[in-house]
Amino acid sequence: MSRIGKKPVSIPSGVNVTLNGSELSVKGPKGALAMTFVDDVIVTQDEGGISVQPRGNTKRARSMWGMQRTLANNLVTGVSTGFTEKLAITGVGYRAAAQGKVLTLQLGYSHDVVFPIPEGIEIKTPTPTEIEISGIDKQKVGQVAAKIREWRKPEPYKGKGVRYANEFIFRKEGKKK
Repeated sequence: MSRIGKKPVSIPSGVNVTLNGSELSVKGPKGALAMTFVDDVIVTQDEGGISVQPRGNTKRARSMWGMQRTLANNLVTGVSTGFTEKLAITGVGYRAAAQGKVLTLQLGYSHDVVFPIPEGIEIKTPTPTEIEISGIDKQKVGQVAAKIREWRKPEPYKGKGVRYANEFIFRKEGKKK
């Protein structure tokens, strides 16, 4: 039994949900999102929210049950409050600056890294060593954060690089004489 799948997705006020067969479209104050459920789950909408049930007792139906419920919950959360991912930059001379639709990163290379900001994503740099990525699509926000982090992953000796704000970097001891 899926513990997550059993819970219905609650719909906050100000969010309109339309369920058309296996198509779910959600509209809220931040925007609109849509998704299609897989055939292995049954989706129903009532006053309690959106309920997801497995179509049968197959392994695939049971594994899709919780995941499809979480994806529906991410849509509702995204259009109502949105998602934010924070990155921290550590290193001498490492900086970030967001100007218009471009994020410019100085990460110790001989050139600046110019990262074009995708549609539907907003990037802010409150300080030169902090990056805030926000948007309504959780997958897109996480993917952009991972792409930015990929330019200079944190190294274990000095901890230099781009890391998630809540990430712990396991530090190693250097060479000894």
